[in-house]
Amino acid sequence: MAGLSRGAPDKITIKVRGDGTPLGDTQSEVEHQEAKAREEEEARAALGRSSNEELFERARRVLPGGVNSPVRAMRQVGLDPVFIESAEGAEVIDRDGRRYLDWVGSWGPMILGHTDPEVLAAIEKAAARGTSFGAATEAEVELGEEVASRMPSVEMIRMTSSGTEAAMTAARLARAATGREVLVKFAGAYHGHSDGLLAEAGSGVATHGIPSGPGIPAAQAAGTVVVPWNDRQALAEALDRHEVAAVFAEPVAANMGVVPPEDGYLEHLRAATSAAGALLVFDEVITGFRVARGGAQELYGVAPDLTVMGKIIGGGLPAAAVGGPRELMEKLAPSGDVYQAGTLSGNPLAVAAGLTTLRRLDDDAYARLAALTDRLVRGLEDLAGEHGLSVGSAPGLATLFFSARPVRDFEDAKATDRERHAAFYRAMLERGIWLPPSQFEAWFVSLAHDEIQIDRTLMAAAEALAATDPGRAIG
Repeated sequence: MAGLSRGAPDKITIKVRGDGTPLGDTQSEVEHQEAKAREEEEARAALGRSSNEELFERARRVLPGGVNSPVRAMRQVGLDPVFIESAEGAEVIDRDGRRYLDWVGSWGPMILGHTDPEVLAAIEKAAARGTSFGAATEAEVELGEEVASRMPSVEMIRMTSSGTEAAMTAARLARAATGREVLVKFAGAYHGHSDGLLAEAGSGVATHGIPSGPGIPAAQAAGTVVVPWNDRQALAEALDRHEVAAVFAEPVAANMGVVPPEDGYLEHLRAATSAAGALLVFDEVITGFRVARGGAQELYGVAPDLTVMGKIIGGGLPAAAVGGPRELMEKLAPSGDVYQAGTLSGNPLAVAAGLTTLRRLDDDAYARLAALTDRLVRGLEDLAGEHGLSVGSAPGLATLFFSARPVRDFEDAKATDRERHAAFYRAMLERGIWLPPSQFEAWFVSLAHDEIQIDRTLMAAAEALAATDPGRAIG
């Protein structure tokens, strides 16, 4: 089958259910799932537990849209949110007991997979000593040392509880260091939901078509200049026309789907910002400790002035950081006069989870992650060629774009067929595959995945694409 990745030991043609078991000759996959759902509903009712639908009704009464983050609403794929009960390894289990092979990984942090025994043990050990002190700890020093040993441009870090906070701190630090106010970002890039950096953001904002303006002061919006990703001329014009404090960039764009930099583009960013007296800030919330041991800056050999980190640095718990050279970082209070603070920054549970995760990510781990990603991407590329689609990828990341045209910027991403993507998503969910419910997100590969699970995903994708391709739909 063309959808299978090269390197599989044999060419597999048997159909499988979502849980990997063979599909019988007389029962369709949908019929199997419906029968399974009825059995699970009966079991749930016997226990007197609220169903997924009942939970959503309760949630809408106390949570805006029934969720605590917009993309979880799943409106863009025509579904109500799925409530997750638990997870293990490369799987998540929903409220009704259905298991799904997980390619979301909590949007990136779960690079070791869910409920990793060593990470859980580290959290338990830390919790036994106390869940929060609001004071300095040895473990946060060790985490800072670990990050500094990995990130080529980082000598010091300041921890926060979220990537949004870390990006806000980087912006304030850049403005203080340069004496300038204007920030430049790329259309479709997401650097958190702070006022000045939300302009033309990707991911959830793009998915829902929410304008970046409501609730954002005009002065804040005016302080951000947005240019297309991978566009050298637009960047040059922005740096020429404005006194720019910093250029913010995801070194591999991953909130418009995965869109790597074109050859030489990161080097161009480095040279152009240096010549203009502006700082270069890499947002490595997604790429940090995923695409390479030292993030995208190591992978591409380009050192930014400041780095924003998140997701993996917390090992699945809320943690983030901004890092850079000592000269810049010591401008932060209390060593300098740029103020930033956070009660839960460096939380001992998050630090324990993050430190344990990072110490597991050695050269062998990255070689394994690269091999798994390559197997998945090659299989997706085979399918993309059959169905007029395209694929964007980086180590540990992939996006199947519903467009025959390769995606190089946010305008290309917005031109994808999102209705077709939604149909594909629903078909994959029926087959037990848990994907990001947005065309503008990455699939996250974890070390808990294996070759069999990848091939199972590709077989499900082949069926789902065949069933939803408007030019090749089957009855």
